[in-house]
Amino acid sequence: MRSTIALLLLAALATGGCDRQSSAPRQAEEKAPAANAAASADSAQIDRSHKSEAAPAIPFADPAGKRVILADFAGRPVLVNLWATWCAPCVKEMPTLDALALAKGDALQVLTISQDLKGKEVVAPFFEKAKFKKLQPWLDTDIAWSMTLGANLPMTILYDAAGREVWRVSGEMDWMGAKAAALVAEAGGGK
Repeated sequence: MRSTIALLLLAALATGGCDRQSSAPRQAEEKAPAANAAASADSAQIDRSHKSEAAPAIPFADPAGKRVILADFAGRPVLVNLWATWCAPCVKEMPTLDALALAKGDALQVLTISQDLKGKEVVAPFFEKAKFKKLQPWLDTDIAWSMTLGANLPMTILYDAAGREVWRVSGEMDWMGAKAAALVAEAGGGK
């Protein structure tokens, strides 16, 4: 029964779960590539309707395989990014999440929680190839995060140091851009 449910969930995520960015018409790209690049980076949708809600107690695996929940990170802001190796916008924004994690240091915990059903089998090689400096491979092979939040990937949620949601973003974002900096600053915590 569990495998049937997992297959149905995978099918639903594969058909509608990745927030693919539609490309602009070819002619428009040729006329204004800089404008189109900026529009692509700002195409994320910001949702504040869950502001002040407590972080969910959804378990996921840390890089060593230990089950953890967000409450384990209490005391500092946490940026949760739900992503998958098969999701092109997810993969595209990962380097900017790594740069953000480096820039913020201990002032912000960045958790990139993979929604890949094959977990470490596909995520570990992705991380090895990408050579991220700060990001770690967190896993949710049950896709509990995506299912609980009704997420289209990528989805990023900011929680403040008290474990309360600040906002969530659906879609790709340049996490080192000015818009992202202003959003991340809403959690407090400095740096």
